[in-house]
Amino acid sequence: MMSTKKTILITGNRKGIGRFLTEHFLSLGHNVVGCSRTPSDLKRDNYLHLLCDVSDEKSVKKVVKTCITEFGSIDVLINNAGVAALNHSLLTPGSTVNSVFGTNYNGTFYFTREVAKKMITKCIPGRIVNFSTVAVPLDLEGEMVYASSKVAIEKLTRIMAKELGDKGITVNCIGPSPIYTDLIKVVPKDKISELIQRQAIKKLGTLDDVLNIIEFYISDRSSQVTGQVIYMGGV
Repeated sequence: MMSTKKTILITGNRKGIGRFLTEHFLSLGHNVVGCSRTPSDLKRDNYLHLLCDVSDEKSVKKVVKTCITEFGSIDVLINNAGVAALNHSLLTPGSTVNSVFGTNYNGTFYFTREVAKKMITKCIPGRIVNFSTVAVPLDLEGEMVYASSKVAIEKLTRIMAKELGDKGITVNCIGPSPIYTDLIKVVPKDKISELIQRQAIKKLGTLDDVLNIIEFYISDRSSQVTGQVIYMGGV
């Protein structure tokens, strides 16, 4: 785990996985900056919440600038913000494609680029963690747009890991299996059950499972771990 107090930026953290991670790192005494489209009810001395549409480049730049002004640095970036879409490819409107890629891929790219610039300027051996999904290796029907946006994030992870490696910055990715959050509430139960049966470990993942992988990625001892994608559940 991280040996000293850090500043951690977590996107899309008003609820779900992002909220869980936020409360965990705050409990350890770290500074946390969170952002979402709507206000958060979380109030802590070492916590700052900002409103942000991650698909808006100017909004992202403003969040990063404010974070640096408030805490002086960003040691860890967790690109948690994401949206899902479930629809047959032939019935998927262009607006859905733009919305999913805007939030999932563009948001991840904007934050990674802007935070990496600050890490380089301040000579910080930073940690960047992105989110993919087991829908990528499983090629799930009805999730073409969602999975495609995550494939793009995996490629971003691998390439930026190479581009930032000589600066001491690691870039890694986690692919959660289904976890009971708002993101999967829209998915029919039979679909979730079918997905779980295709895993080696045939059960829902937990928030602690996600935390375990993220803590490994951002550990001070993981300086040689970069460009990796870990899928949960054994797919």
